[in-house]
Amino acid sequence: MTELFSGTPVDTSPLAWLDAAARQRRRAGLRRALRPRPAVGTELDLASNDYLGLSQHPEVIEGGVQALRTWGAGSTGSRLVTGDTELHQQFEAALAEFVGAATGLLFSSGYTANLGAVVGLSGPGALLVSDACSHASVVDACRLSRARVVVTPHRDVDAVEAALASRSEERAVVVTDSVFSADGALAPLRQLSDVCRRHRAVLIVDEAHGLGVRGAGGRGLLQELGLVGAPDVVITATLSKALGSQGGVVLGPPAVREHFIDTARPLIFDTGLAPAAVGAAMAALRVLESEPWRPAAVLRHARTLAEICNVPQTPQSAVVPVILGEPETALRAATACLDAGIRVGCFRPPSVPAGTSRLRLTARASLNDGDLDLARHVLTRVLAAARR
Repeated sequence: MTELFSGTPVDTSPLAWLDAAARQRRRAGLRRALRPRPAVGTELDLASNDYLGLSQHPEVIEGGVQALRTWGAGSTGSRLVTGDTELHQQFEAALAEFVGAATGLLFSSGYTANLGAVVGLSGPGALLVSDACSHASVVDACRLSRARVVVTPHRDVDAVEAALASRSEERAVVVTDSVFSADGALAPLRQLSDVCRRHRAVLIVDEAHGLGVRGAGGRGLLQELGLVGAPDVVITATLSKALGSQGGVVLGPPAVREHFIDTARPLIFDTGLAPAAVGAAMAALRVLESEPWRPAAVLRHARTLAEICNVPQTPQSAVVPVILGEPETALRAATACLDAGIRVGCFRPPSVPAGTSRLRLTARASLNDGDLDLARHVLTRVLAAARR
């Protein structure tokens, strides 16, 4: 089709390539769609990251409502202008005390917290060592850092040590998830900490899927291993999973918090986290403190889901991966589950490597016997058909 732009004939739109790209993704089984969920779910949720079942908890909702009434709908500006409230700082201090860190600093999301932490502690002239299965936010942070980046094989401590030992840079940062989101595996944090200490490197650990699930009372995998509070360890986390709210946080030594307030672009130039999200997260933290049974229930239900799905590995987190191979197979299985009343995650490339498309089931503390009976009935049938 020929159109005129400023009098010049143009044979095609400069965005015509998007149609070809969409066709290619469709042929590969990688097209995606937004599917709004209802306010009151009618399906059993085995897909969300609401690990502790707190997003609909009445005390958590009330915490958000009270903050909304007190501080208004939005934070009205960046935290350095008008977007900071007493509630923000109270929550930072409460969460830091809960996990055992010296200080905390709130960001608008877990994604921006990772951008701020990784970029802020690296930069030109530094080495960044990142696990091959790190979250996309860590990948993007490495790209933005302008540091030299070495991507090591998944959970390969020897490769991390080799990268650190051969570096020429004065500063080095190792970054990893504590619990990897696609397979639920735990990072070898104790070994990584030892390697970092030997080579004078900072260890950044994203506890997005560890907070609320691992550690004493859900304090995270670093706390479980006795590594939290170390002067060379920095934690990032999100409030959108176990705490059922929204936002991100960096936890670590006071000097790190001060450095990020001065330099972290996702903090300086982004609108502060909405007060309602902070209030809901604060209430969720209080529920977690008063109901320490919830993290153990998550792991117990994850083990049951793994047994139902004939997954051989015992889950170490809320995540139960059911690898089916090709994208179309995983998508058909996820659709069949939804048609039968169960919502499950469907992970395909680029979220996971080619040939490992999977259903990603997530356990919740609030699942009951009836939920698990339904899961057994549906998943057994759907997976039998998918694995033929």
